[in-house]
Amino acid sequence: MFANTLKKMSLLLAVAMPFLAAAAEEVNVYSYRQPFLVKPLFDKFTEQTGVKVNVVFAKKGMAERLSREGKHSPADVLLTTDISRLIELQDKQLLQPVDSKALVDAIPARYRASDNTWYGLTTRVRNIYSAKRLGDVDFTYEELADPKWKGRICTRSGKHPYNVALVAAMVAEHGEAETLTWLEGVKANLARKPQGSDRAQVQAIHQGLCDLSLGNSYYFGKMLKDDKQKVWADAVNINFPNQQTRGAHVNISGVAMAKYAPHAKNAKALMEFLASKQAQAMYAETNMEYPVRVGVKVSKLVASWGDFKADHLPLETIAANRKTALVLLDKVQFDL
Repeated sequence: MFANTLKKMSLLLAVAMPFLAAAAEEVNVYSYRQPFLVKPLFDKFTEQTGVKVNVVFAKKGMAERLSREGKHSPADVLLTTDISRLIELQDKQLLQPVDSKALVDAIPARYRASDNTWYGLTTRVRNIYSAKRLGDVDFTYEELADPKWKGRICTRSGKHPYNVALVAAMVAEHGEAETLTWLEGVKANLARKPQGSDRAQVQAIHQGLCDLSLGNSYYFGKMLKDDKQKVWADAVNINFPNQQTRGAHVNISGVAMAKYAPHAKNAKALMEFLASKQAQAMYAETNMEYPVRVGVKVSKLVASWGDFKADHLPLETIAANRKTALVLLDKVQFDL
């Protein structure tokens, strides 16, 4: 009987092994990044490695889902936008460090975690868009609080992660008290209650509702390529603030490995691929962001906006000031 049992088990294993082997050659991704952007990258990775990439796309709730799934989570690689989302995953201990010479060599220190739990893949500038009727103006973030702009600034919610990161950078540069005064000045200069997206603010400039707005750099390219929105983009100049001082505020999209990644080897390989010259060039062409890897060219459209100096403040320093930034935004009741 024992011999028959062993024979049956051997047959079962013989059937199961190909599936087990196949299952090992895959990697599971949770992504806040849109399919049109990442699918070409994943297809190229699969073409070169044979590793299948399975993706779950979401707009929110990644940290909650990972916490709920715990050790049983199938997630290997996490793709996000904005430093705040990476920090949230890090703070909730949902990540694991990835020690990789390829990643460290490719990504500047200020755009990755000191404990190697997350890495930036692309950068985006927090620009000031100005009405073309103003002509060429040399802007700083600090000047947005100048009374000369009273009733002339549009923005999305102050508590949107893009703006919170900018306020956190101001706290790091100027301290809490001075940033509070600055926020009070910016609020006093708003043309309307904070609302809508970055692109909606440019639309408002086009409609004559305001003269200035804050917006990420890649939205300019998206509007120029959109038949309906091109008229909005044509009404503004894209400005890189603080070029005579510390440089323009920069945020990232990034990648991390999930704490319980079942396919850690493949996950690391995918992360290294996304930081490779080839993938960085694909990012640049598709989403009009700036490659985080030094030496990779931006797209022709992005290059036409000119060179700029970026703030060298480490993103970890900005992230450390996020809670203070949120307190200050509440104090001035920025969104009310």
